[in-house]
Amino acid sequence: MMLKWKKLGKIFNPIEYKNNAWLDSFAQGPSVIEYDSFIRVYFSCRPMPDENGQYVSYSSYVDLNKNDFSVIEVSKEPILQLGKLGTFDEFGIYPTSVIKTNEKYLAYYGGWTRCESVPFNVAIGCAVSEDGKVFKRIGEGPVLSYSQDEPFILSGPKIRRFNDTYYLFYIAGRNWIEVNNKPEPIYKIRMAISKDGFNWTKQNKDLIEDLLNENEAQASPDVIFANGKYHMFFCFREASDFRYNKDRSYKIGYAYSDDLIQWTRDDKKVGITTSSEGWDSDMIAYPHVVYLNNKFYMFYLGNEVGKYGFGIAELEGELL
Repeated sequence: MMLKWKKLGKIFNPIEYKNNAWLDSFAQGPSVIEYDSFIRVYFSCRPMPDENGQYVSYSSYVDLNKNDFSVIEVSKEPILQLGKLGTFDEFGIYPTSVIKTNEKYLAYYGGWTRCESVPFNVAIGCAVSEDGKVFKRIGEGPVLSYSQDEPFILSGPKIRRFNDTYYLFYIAGRNWIEVNNKPEPIYKIRMAISKDGFNWTKQNKDLIEDLLNENEAQASPDVIFANGKYHMFFCFREASDFRYNKDRSYKIGYAYSDDLIQWTRDDKKVGITTSSEGWDSDMIAYPHVVYLNNKFYMFYLGNEVGKYGFGIAELEGELL
């Protein structure tokens, strides 16, 4: 049975809040923490590019009314400053996924460094907060980094906790391919497991089969448990010509599992696609599904991978 998502529209546009130089545009990778009367949505943003056209990325948050999702407050500072000279997160903190546990907040994020032969590399860092507003690194290095089986680009972390165990879903680079004389990365969805949230065991396994071809790029794996099984929402795209060709750009996919290890992909069930016009007419990406007000909601990005903000959709019915 196909799921049915009712789009409620774009609910946050960072361009409307240009009171901070570090928050000029983009609201990428939404991650939700629920409070009594509001929700806090963490996202990653960018200042204007430098004189060479290169960006950096910070992470921030916006507090939304729990009932109508109107904006209450936008963070006045990044939740975490960029890393020191030469560290893995010197040039970017994107995306960020936050979980609250034992009266503390844990944030997992992709730390970006610039390269020469390819544009960038990414590893996954961790930071801790007492108040959910200001975070501090647990160390200068990543908690999950490159290895023999995963030689580059560990990013897109999504943190979940099931049965007193932490699960970190992420993407790992598989290849760099040359497209029009420029390198483009191919990455697949993977998972690591931890009992304390700091020491991780990689499962060294691609979780989701390819649908398009072997160079399908998969991203943003978000998992929720409902009605006796695990549901994963993620996004995927072609390896080339995806930035300005909507037919090859990001779409949202779906898979389900009984054990978090073996997954069955069934994109026909996902029940959400691009709109015929407007802010999400070219792509939809980076889904984050949460249970609020006795309903399931999907936060997601639209055109240009969230340059103009994120929107929300409400599930009509249950996750079956």
